[in-house]
Amino acid sequence: MRMDLKHSVWVLTVAVGISISGGTVNAVAAPFFQDHDQDYSKNKTYQQGVREGQDDHAHNQDHSKKRHFKKDEDQKAYEAGYQKGHGGDSAGRPESDNKK
Repeated sequence: MRMDLKHSVWVLTVAVGISISGGTVNAVAAPFFQDHDQDYSKNKTYQQGVREGQDDHAHNQDHSKKRHFKKDEDQKAYEAGYQKGHGGDSAGRPESDNKK
């Protein structure tokens, strides 16, 4: 009987530990699974990316300037702007630019 009690306490402890750590992982991971469609339109690095993307598109270049920013958010904003400027979104461009 004593062995069954030790075993039951051990199983209960492990189960509680797993459930607590699983909840912590979800709480920590939650910010990474948020909506990635942020509005960067007023961000300076986004605007810089749009300008450089449009310039590269006009000169048939592929990401000629490799920019690296200290802040991860600035890097994401720049890349989003670059993709929009280089051709990720054809809205607002003349019809002749949309044909390849």
